[in-house]
Amino acid sequence: MGQENKTQTWVREFILLGLSSDWKMQVFLFVLVLTMYLVTLVGNVLILLLIRLDSRLHNPMYFFLSVLSFVDLCYSNSFAPQMLAHLLSARKSIPFYSCVLQLYISLGLGGSEFFLLGAMAYDRYVAVCHPLHYTVIMHGQLCLGLAAGCLVVGFTNSLMETIITFRLPLCHSVINHFACETLAVLRLACVDVSFNKVMVAISGFLVIMLPCFLVLFSYVRIVAAILNIRSAQGRSKAFGTCASHLTVVCMCFGATIFTYLGPQSASSEEEEKMVALFYALVAPMLNPMIYSLRNKEVMAALQKVLEKF
Repeated sequence: MGQENKTQTWVREFILLGLSSDWKMQVFLFVLVLTMYLVTLVGNVLILLLIRLDSRLHNPMYFFLSVLSFVDLCYSNSFAPQMLAHLLSARKSIPFYSCVLQLYISLGLGGSEFFLLGAMAYDRYVAVCHPLHYTVIMHGQLCLGLAAGCLVVGFTNSLMETIITFRLPLCHSVINHFACETLAVLRLACVDVSFNKVMVAISGFLVIMLPCFLVLFSYVRIVAAILNIRSAQGRSKAFGTCASHLTVVCMCFGATIFTYLGPQSASSEEEEKMVALFYALVAPMLNPMIYSLRNKEVMAALQKVLEKF
């Protein structure tokens, strides 16, 4: 590091404290993270292959699911390989520009996923509330436009937040986290970061709460439509098309709202690491399981593929 004055230091690399300093615990975490990472890779790649190979899954619902699986794959790859390397390393360092890139990619993919879940909620709303016009409303160009829009909005927000974060003068280089994360980097600044925290809150509101409001609006309309269905079998079928998506929404939005919009406490740094670990590894691992185990069409496609071998 080169020192500009007595109070400000220009950082060329960061040291990540990770999840634990105990060697036995690090070995245990390595095995755990590796297992979760491999399950994530297999599950999401399998979802992508099934949707690609089975023509019965060539509809808007599974198009958005394939985009979600792709985003989850990329999100896990932005964290897991580095975590695995650091868990077996004595010195857990990351170059400055690698840290910037990691923050940008993770924020972009995370924001994109929230908006994607909102788009999937709109898709379910159209399917349940306007079934006769579903294929007309959810045409291919609209689906592609919604998916592309989710990515553009997510990465545009990420670019602004990353620039604002790393323009700060940093006095320290030790990050109490397993990855480069906004709130953890802000704690290294030499100056008052009140403005940055306000910007993070605004960003969090836009990226988290706007899709959340869209999901809530969609499901209020969906529930109202389901209650008007006279047949119990019809209500069960309509709810079944939404159950998997609603489960994923509650899991992803709940964890992130707790981290970024919840009250801060003395143990907030450790809580942030646990929630970030859940969102980086656990959620991408569970998403394929939730969609496959609760979805008869996906299970039928899997069975069809297995019968060929």
